[in-house]
Amino acid sequence: MADGKAKSKVAARAVKAKPAVKTARATQIIQEGKTNMSEANQTVVDRVQSLFGDVNTRAKTAIEKNTKVVAELTDLTRGNVEAVVASSEAAARGVEALGQEVSEYGRKSFEEASNALRSFAEVKSPIDFFRLQSEFAKSQFDSMVAESSKVSEAVIKLAGEVFEPLSNRYAVAAERVKNVVAA
Repeated sequence: MADGKAKSKVAARAVKAKPAVKTARATQIIQEGKTNMSEANQTVVDRVQSLFGDVNTRAKTAIEKNTKVVAELTDLTRGNVEAVVASSEAAARGVEALGQEVSEYGRKSFEEASNALRSFAEVKSPIDFFRLQSEFAKSQFDSMVAESSKVSEAVIKLAGEVFEPLSNRYAVAAERVKNVVAA
């Protein structure tokens, strides 16, 4: 029986040893799982940081490019406004000069008409009256044609002066916009 008791004690110890082995194996599996999870977590963290680093670099590049575009467009707009102001100043000067010219022509025509009326009042015969009236009408017509031609030339010249800053600016703006779009 002693032999039976010894077997029973060995069996009891073996039963007690099995849970300890199982616990050690479970602990080992948990440790391996933790190590695997840590490695996986680190891989995810590295990938996320790489992704955000790439996004950050791209965002900085895009912001720098957009800042350059905005600066270029601001400069372009400033130049356009300056061209419009120069054009407006040319138009104002031209309109003022045309106004003075028309005013001078009106004053001159009034004086000529007044002189003609005085001459008409001093006429002694109907033949002289028709002769003076014919001469006055001819001189007024010639004067009007000459003045119309002079005003037409002034308007054409003024149109050129008004549109010159704008057309120059258009050429510059078109080239700059082309360069900004290409960049």
